[in-house]
Amino acid sequence: MEKIKVGIVGGTGYTGVELLRLLARHPNAQLQVITSRGEAGLPVADMFPSLRGVVDLCFSDPTTVDLTQCDVVFFATPHGVAMAQAPSLIAAGVKVIDLAADFRLQDAAEFEKWYKLPHSCTDVLKRAVYGLPELYAADVQQAQVIGNPGCYPTTVLLGLAPLLEQGFIDFSVPIIADAKSGVSGAGRKAEVGTLFSESSDNLKAYGVAGHRHHPEILAQLKKLSANDAVNLIFVPHLIPMIRGMLTTLHVKLNAKGQQQRLQQLYEQRYAEAVFVDVMPAGALPETRSVRGANVLRLAIYPQAADYVTIIVVQDNLVKGASGQAVQNMNLMFNLAPDAGLQVLPLLP
Repeated sequence: MEKIKVGIVGGTGYTGVELLRLLARHPNAQLQVITSRGEAGLPVADMFPSLRGVVDLCFSDPTTVDLTQCDVVFFATPHGVAMAQAPSLIAAGVKVIDLAADFRLQDAAEFEKWYKLPHSCTDVLKRAVYGLPELYAADVQQAQVIGNPGCYPTTVLLGLAPLLEQGFIDFSVPIIADAKSGVSGAGRKAEVGTLFSESSDNLKAYGVAGHRHHPEILAQLKKLSANDAVNLIFVPHLIPMIRGMLTTLHVKLNAKGQQQRLQQLYEQRYAEAVFVDVMPAGALPETRSVRGANVLRLAIYPQAADYVTIIVVQDNLVKGASGQAVQNMNLMFNLAPDAGLQVLPLLP
């Protein structure tokens, strides 16, 4: 099989270098173009010594490079970049996977409200697929444009999907998502809040009055449950670690959601999901068990009064971003789901 020609727009951030790490050893992919406005001409391995001897490309100027030579282009860029370039790529038959938010929200007005940008290609948005493979694999396979899910939404949606699909949740009580992420989730940029002396030895909530992932999660919860009455309380936190995400979900079950069946329900739902690990009853997933791997682990804890707690962990840069993007690429090109993603977690 001829290798897939891959372009990456925005190769200098954390999700960009994570794409490079995964795609450089992908058996079916050939890195073709890696762009950066500020680093054009610089060898990739000079910026990222971990890729010495593996990636021999230089960063290209995005204003001069021809991305239509690629079969697929990943956008590891700020919001707004992908939608500006997607139409011309689509016209040339190139597949697009955006790791930002340009194609996550089907409601353009909602996107503009949260991201303070006008959506410049709503026709493309209508055809874009929300790229959560465990939920929408068939749609991803047929898609030309993928909106790669946010990291927090991935944990919430995969943590709740079995209950939502079976209609087991009592929506008269809000779903509570208490989520915590490592500092790399803020991106590779200089900000006071992510300086070592600010984030180390510290734990803080943020976005409590409103986080951009909230409407994304809510839209998908409503879609999965076919119920507009869903209410969500979502509070993210910054924890003093580089990689890792842990989300604790609390929901109330209705009369149909029999607590004694929950473990079996989750195990059956994700039996064929290569990258979702339902842990044994009584186990507690830890972020270190998924570090560096495209794996999401979860555990189910029935509580009193028909409540249930679901604990979900993932690496925010892999299953929460770049690994999931590669997983989507695999589906789009009819490859094995785990092609290029057979990376074991790092421990310790």
